[in-house]
Amino acid sequence: MSDFWKLSDGTDVEANDSFDIGGGNIEVIPEGAQLLAAIDEAKWDRNDSGDKYISVRWTVLQPEELANRKVFQKLWVDDLNPEKKKKGDAKAVAYRDKAKRMLMAIDANAGGKLAAKGGAPTDIDLTSSLTMKPMVIRIGVVSSLDTNTGKESSRNWVGAVGPKTNPRTSSEELAKLQASQAKAAGGRGSQGAVDDEIPF
Repeated sequence: MSDFWKLSDGTDVEANDSFDIGGGNIEVIPEGAQLLAAIDEAKWDRNDSGDKYISVRWTVLQPEELANRKVFQKLWVDDLNPEKKKKGDAKAVAYRDKAKRMLMAIDANAGGKLAAKGGAPTDIDLTSSLTMKPMVIRIGVVSSLDTNTGKESSRNWVGAVGPKTNPRTSSEELAKLQASQAKAAGGRGSQGAVDDEIPF
C-alpha cells in the first residue's frame, strides 16, 4: 500500500466498509447570546424543490468558549420559503421582506457594497462583500421533532445582527444563559417548539 494510506503510527489503514468518526451532539448556544461573529461563507443555494435562497455560515469569534462554532442561516430573499408558504402567501411574503432587511443589515455592517451595487448579488459578490467582517449576532434556538428518530432536536439561528461595537455576552453571562437553558430543557421534556416565529 502507498504511503498515502499509512496512519501516523506507520500502519496501513484497514479496508473496511464502515467507520464512525465519533463526536455526538453539539450543545446549542443559549437563546439570547450576543456574539462577535463573522461570515465565512455566503452563497446562493437551492432546496430539494429548487427554491432559491442565500446560505450563510457564521463563525463565532467571541466569547472564547464558543470561538470557531458555526451558526447557519438561510436568507429567503428570492423565492418564498416553502415552510412559510404552507401558512399562506402573505406570511411567506412578509418572511421574504424580513430576510431582505436582514441581508441589508448584514451588508451595512460589512461596508454596504451589495447595496451600492444594486441588483441581485452573485456568489462572488456575496463572498467578496460579506465574508470576514466582524459584527454582533443574537442567537435564537428552535426545537423540532426529528421525524426519523422521534426525538426533539434543537438548533441555533441568527435572530439579529448589529455593529461589532454592540454589547456582547460575556463569559459570565454565557454561563448563566447555559445554566438557564439546561434548566428549561429539563422542565420542558420532549415538547417541540413551533417554528412560526423563526425569522431566518
